[in-house]
Amino acid sequence: MRDLLQNHCYQRYIKFYKLIGPANTTERTMEEAIIMEIKDNTFARQFETTVLEGLISVEYSFQEKKIFLTKINTPESFTDEEFINDLLKNIMNIAYERKLKVVPILPKIALFFRKNTIYRDLLPPGIKI
Repeated sequence: MRDLLQNHCYQRYIKFYKLIGPANTTERTMEEAIIMEIKDNTFARQFETTVLEGLISVEYSFQEKKIFLTKINTPESFTDEEFINDLLKNIMNIAYERKLKVVPILPKIALFFRKNTIYRDLLPPGIKI
């Protein structure tokens, strides 16, 4: 049943959050909501979404309660970095829902964490970005 739930397409409102108060608080408020369809393809171990240019995927691997984000695959003609950031924000919200810690292996994803400090509480203990 769990695999069935993980494999279905995520088409729902995704909430973008921001921290309020001190940096150590976990209380969040809704900042913005968009609709983005994300498929968790557990067989290929990647999150997928489709754009006009083709398929965009973020590859991952699991170890215990951690998800390691290893690679972003985009079509050659795709250049919309804002969309990639929105996709990563959606993936971070999925990690929140599943109570996972996120380990950014790819430098582009580490840069995402530097720019979006609200997601730093998803990093496992000992990882500083």
